[in-house]
Amino acid sequence: MSEVAAVEERVEEQTDAYAERSLDDPAGAEPPEPAETPRPEAPTANVLKGRIKVADEVVEKVAALAALEIPGVADLGGDLERAFESVRDRIGVGSKRATQGVQARIQDQQVSVDVTIVIVYGHVVMDVATEVKVNVARSVSRMLGMRVVEVNVTVDDVRLPGQDSPAEATPAA
Repeated sequence: MSEVAAVEERVEEQTDAYAERSLDDPAGAEPPEPAETPRPEAPTANVLKGRIKVADEVVEKVAALAALEIPGVADLGGDLERAFESVRDRIGVGSKRATQGVQARIQDQQVSVDVTIVIVYGHVVMDVATEVKVNVARSVSRMLGMRVVEVNVTVDDVRLPGQDSPAEATPAA
């Protein structure tokens, strides 16, 4: 007999016993003490049905923040993206996209990420790009629990000293 059926049977027996007592002595009848019934345990994550879907944009945001954490990264995005964002900023339409310069693809719990960065002048390009690659993979893997199969870093530009940039408000180096 299943656990649910056993509990239902005990409840039925208690209800019948209560009904019989109240017929014999309607004024002083009290319900019997409920018997300890075992509670069903909460399902664990292994047996609970349902799915979890993480949007590509979530991966892109995590990757963008991880790339910007690295000293020597001035900005994200290619020339066209940065020019478009500059125009949007000047005319006051919207705000800077957090995922600018990052593209992610998720397939079967495996992630591949493309990051386009701008390097601050004076930093070693290969060192910064390698640190970005490692930090993006580590952050995405740790925060989202997905396997990162590749991180492609493209260095699109070098930010010269004194060059105006919206990203200089945040310390990059």
